[in-house]
Amino acid sequence: MIREHRSREKLEAYYQKYVMTGVIDPNVHPWVADSWKRSRNGNVPREKMDTSHRLTPEAFAERQQKHRDAIHYLAKLSEDVREFFQQYDLSLLLIDQDLVVLKSFSLPYYQMTPGEIEGVRVSEAEVGTSSISLAHEHQSPFWLYGPEMWVEECQTGDACSAPVFVNGNCHYIVTLVSMQQTNMSKDAVITLLLTLRRALEMHLEESAKLHAAESILDAAPFAVYHVMPDSNVAYVNKLGEQRLAAIGAGRKNQLTGVVLNYEHTPIYKGFSGISSFNQEVTWITSRKTYEDITTVVPLYNRDDSDDVNSVVVISMPIEDLRTLVAHAAGYTAKYTLQSMVGHSDIFTAVRTKAARVARNRRNVLLQGESGTGKQRMAHGIHNASAHAAGPLITLRCGDTTPELLDQELFGICRSADVSHPGRLELASGGTLFLDEIEKMPKPIATELAHALETGLMHRIGETVQRPIDVHIIAACDSDLKRLTERGLFSPELYEIISKNVIRIPSLRSRREDIPELAQHIVAELAEQHEMPPKTILPETLEYLRDYDWPGNIKQLQSVLEYAFFNTQSSTITIGDISLMGQVHPDNKWKEDRDIFIQAWQAAGGNVSRLANLLGVSRVTLYRYLKKYGLEKKNN
Repeated sequence: MIREHRSREKLEAYYQKYVMTGVIDPNVHPWVADSWKRSRNGNVPREKMDTSHRLTPEAFAERQQKHRDAIHYLAKLSEDVREFFQQYDLSLLLIDQDLVVLKSFSLPYYQMTPGEIEGVRVSEAEVGTSSISLAHEHQSPFWLYGPEMWVEECQTGDACSAPVFVNGNCHYIVTLVSMQQTNMSKDAVITLLLTLRRALEMHLEESAKLHAAESILDAAPFAVYHVMPDSNVAYVNKLGEQRLAAIGAGRKNQLTGVVLNYEHTPIYKGFSGISSFNQEVTWITSRKTYEDITTVVPLYNRDDSDDVNSVVVISMPIEDLRTLVAHAAGYTAKYTLQSMVGHSDIFTAVRTKAARVARNRRNVLLQGESGTGKQRMAHGIHNASAHAAGPLITLRCGDTTPELLDQELFGICRSADVSHPGRLELASGGTLFLDEIEKMPKPIATELAHALETGLMHRIGETVQRPIDVHIIAACDSDLKRLTERGLFSPELYEIISKNVIRIPSLRSRREDIPELAQHIVAELAEQHEMPPKTILPETLEYLRDYDWPGNIKQLQSVLEYAFFNTQSSTITIGDISLMGQVHPDNKWKEDRDIFIQAWQAAGGNVSRLANLLGVSRVTLYRYLKKYGLEKKNN
């Protein structure tokens, strides 16, 4: 609130009347009157200013450091108007939101040296009525005449205070105090104070935006550089600073002296106005060669000329980008060892071994019949390993041709501009799960063994050697050692992946776990599909427990899925169980080879069991086995 001129003699009379009689004159400003009353009731000293409410030197130094931006900026502004301060005997104060004087600029405040007033709390409770306390209380600029101040030694001059707002909140109070009563232009002082306040507000708002932008850039998974024409780096985010330090450069270093191929990089071309977007770039330094995906954007002068004054560079290490993409694509482990169901002695021993194996960095080979849960075990081992923060990439070796498997594993360079990473690169920093590894052709397996041994690989069609750090978990339905001895599998790769061998037990060898597994599967189905839970009757659990489950947990899962979705009741009975899951004992299998194979697999290749399931004779089955070219297995 900027007030009209008032008679100092009358104001002095109002003050004396109140301190002598306790009666407020009606002409006293209401804000001042209320503050006088609080000052009197709070027994605030009137004769001399109380500076005993002072922060310790350590606490004050910490507070000044916290507010250094505002202090330094106001110091620069006040330096430009020092002559005006001297002409009118003005002092400038910066006070924080707790009403602690952070800094005294220019001439002494209240005839005190800066050291006397700085660090002192000047709220109404400590020094009584002042322009500072009124501006803070009412969140408005306020001019206070000397005779209205509560402390008598401060009544020789006037003061004006204004709150400083940043994003709608009061952060500071700026105050101008005059030691002269006659040699001063009130309007000029008010204008100067409001100008200083607005300049500080704009600076702090821009600083807050800049700080937010820098925080965002520091949290970004890529390096950001602002490079000048002389190759000096004017700005760099946190990751960029780490990259510069790794190559022996600093924030102010010229890149030309560090990046040996600087004139062949997109940065150099950027100063010619050439933009680059997501370009694969090689940076050659005396310490190491780096590969990044880089974007360069030229920044032009504001005079609409074609002159580039600097460039912005956004760069991400290729290995970091692959990890990011792998996570975004869902290449993460879904299961933990603790989530694997079963308390039988045999399974508990396997789970304990898996946890122990996960703690070392050696590769793992999982062996067991099809459907025993090797993939879940791989997830659990990855999650318990030192590579858990990295991706978990899966490659089924039996799902494709040797040529496509080679490309899937190592990647392929199709042209100078098109090159794709393989699963081995994507898994760098994490785990590569090779399922059905026994089906990997020997030449590919031998090449993989060499890559794992050296820690280097190259994509098909190029010679660039790329570093890899991959933890291998392989799964095999057969005895991989015997296959290797028979010359059917690469001995080099077997040597690498067989340092830790875990044999996953069949479901029939851990029958006591079947009821728990069955209940867990049904509960999981209800949760995944947001359906009401269903209960498996005890006699049904016993029926499931007594079955041999040639397809192991995978078959159990299929059977229970069929029962869950095809049972109207909230309970699953023995009659709801079809041991062939989706395969029904109708005549479709007689015409459809795929349906017959599903039934054949569900029966574990056992003719007698399949005959009973389909309700036909063994002789009939033999005819269809021959028709479909399947090997028969008797009891």
